[in-house]
Amino acid sequence: MKKQQLITAIETNRETIALLADKRLDENDVFRTFLNNKDGDIIDEMVFRINENIGPQIDCTKCGACCKTLMINVTPCEAESVAQYLDMSTPRFKEKYMEESMQGQMIMNSIPCHFLDNTICTIYEQRFTECREFPHLHRKNFKNRLFGTLIHYAICPIIFNVIEQLKVETAFFENVRYSNPGLQ
Repeated sequence: MKKQQLITAIETNRETIALLADKRLDENDVFRTFLNNKDGDIIDEMVFRINENIGPQIDCTKCGACCKTLMINVTPCEAESVAQYLDMSTPRFKEKYMEESMQGQMIMNSIPCHFLDNTICTIYEQRFTECREFPHLHRKNFKNRLFGTLIHYAICPIIFNVIEQLKVETAFFENVRYSNPGLQ
């Protein structure tokens, strides 16, 4: 598949992204349907490559939107590791920062995250796996995760820009006709 030109400007202003995301709700629904007809492996390769280009251009530590809005799952090993890093007992750590289901699933008990200071993670080197891997654009089966990814489209500059570039590279606009003139 021929490589398309990279979009001219990376958008990092979260207010602008939120406004554009709101305007593009219908467009993104059409895009989800459009991608359903594409080869998943090819889409994965495109997303991986686009993310490798766009991701490094966006400094997550200047944003922190994910830390302000996401519910994070934590494994017992991660809880123990971060507790040690904070020089506290694991039971005290869990009591102070976690909620635990009867099955032992742990989640952070606060949104925004306890460990967020303005836009900086205070445990960045010890952050949880879900934090390290967000926005999960390096994982296979992008098409099957697109609905969940689009939930974060309005808050994450990386997701927003990767999706917009993916629209360009899949020739989405050239192949889909809209009845809604507000879609661009």
